[in-house]
Amino acid sequence: MNSTSNQLLVIFGASGDLTARKLIPALYHLYEGGHFPENFVVLGASRSNMSDEEFRKKVVYESPYLKEEVKTKDAAFIKKFADIMYYQDLGDDYDSDYTDLKNRIESLDKECKTNGSFMFYLSTPPSLYEPIAKNLSDQGLTKGSGNDKGFRRIIVEKPFGYSLETAQELNKGLQKYFKENQIFRIDHYLGKETVQNLLVTRFSNSIFEPLWNRNYIHHVEITNAETVGVEKRGGYYDKSGALRDMFQSHLLQIVSLIVMEPPINSNAEEIRNEKVKALKSLRIMRSEEELFHNTMRGQYVASSINGKRVKGYREEEGVDPESKTETYAAIKFFVDNWRWKDTPFYVRTAKQMPTKVTEVVIHFKTPHHQVFKDQDINNKDNKLIIRIQPDEGILIKFGVKVPGQGFQVERANMDFYYSSLSDSNIMDAYERLLLDAMQGDATLYARADEVEAAWAFVDPILEYWANGQDVNTYGYPAGTWGPKDSDDLIEDSNGWRNPGEHLTDESGFCII
Repeated sequence: MNSTSNQLLVIFGASGDLTARKLIPALYHLYEGGHFPENFVVLGASRSNMSDEEFRKKVVYESPYLKEEVKTKDAAFIKKFADIMYYQDLGDDYDSDYTDLKNRIESLDKECKTNGSFMFYLSTPPSLYEPIAKNLSDQGLTKGSGNDKGFRRIIVEKPFGYSLETAQELNKGLQKYFKENQIFRIDHYLGKETVQNLLVTRFSNSIFEPLWNRNYIHHVEITNAETVGVEKRGGYYDKSGALRDMFQSHLLQIVSLIVMEPPINSNAEEIRNEKVKALKSLRIMRSEEELFHNTMRGQYVASSINGKRVKGYREEEGVDPESKTETYAAIKFFVDNWRWKDTPFYVRTAKQMPTKVTEVVIHFKTPHHQVFKDQDINNKDNKLIIRIQPDEGILIKFGVKVPGQGFQVERANMDFYYSSLSDSNIMDAYERLLLDAMQGDATLYARADEVEAAWAFVDPILEYWANGQDVNTYGYPAGTWGPKDSDDLIEDSNGWRNPGEHLTDESGFCII
């Protein structure tokens, strides 16, 4: 296990929602779990005029996100946590002189003995990444002095770019002032234990690794479904859509873990090297014919769920009434390497689905010689299902004989749940990712070439959807499993697995 050295964390955008809702609670739970080093300081920085005490009130004492903790924990324990919080007003603009910020950082560093180690978390829009990095560099805060053994790191939030071109511009902008090994691009999906368990499931089990290829796997299916609509994010979402919002970042990260070759060891750079190779091996679709047959977009329309009317996407606040932005995206693609040649991958992501779920389904091929062919009907092939959320766990589906005469084959389940582990105190994604960054472990963070490889695959699809001929946006009633003909995308099978709330559920129906 890595050690955590003394350090100072500067959060830009500290007066915003993400800091109060995710970052400070994650830091609190790391503090509660004893993961802080001896000397650790948080300096919030933003354009709001607040004192240290006002900041502590906002993010700790009066925070709705730490309400239970403040109420139930010992007051001295809470005070000790709150006392590591400080605040610096940046004035009217993030792109301004950072002399006051530098002086405050150096003062706290000396007073709190954080050894010149600074980490900068940019909880701001991507347009501010380069200006903030430049201003930090102008003050000499991006690298230590000759006598200074401390580290300097910068964490940036997604979305990392809107296209390949904008992602490249962001990378170049940051790399002017920070080296690549100092830059941590956060994707909270990679902080989930079950996403990380994909690697362990594959590479530590001889019952899976020899079968993890085109000879034994018929196809791979990934579903990410949310039961909510765009809620109050209509203005943002209408410019983004499901493909940019979920597929390009989160889901292609999951794809890379499934597709990648075994790394030389568990070192962060070795794992990231293989993930980049995996993303670069995805077959990029360029022709309109390919894109027409292998991509599908949809948009939820108004319906009634449990007697309650649910708005259609175009009725949501901030959404263009004529919008064709997709809330459902399904993509079929192939991987051009030996392991996966001609094995189709199917990935879908959508809002207003019947179940909130993210899962990976590995569909194994039917045995070449089918002894029980007459009885082996209704898609009885083996499946490995890795549930990322909720009800996290792993399910294996295999055939067994039904008791009685003859050889009637039935499907049986063998399942494992994370909640069944004796120590099931699983870290929240932000807790895990913040701790990794504090320790300098970049395994779960995206590298520049990784981000660009993902955009290189997605860009032609976005271009086709924006400007291609015969591009349809299919409507689907809110609360259903997407457009009526979405199962047609999956050939030679019974369509998508429509999961229920629990890992072993397979509802196959929806409520409308």
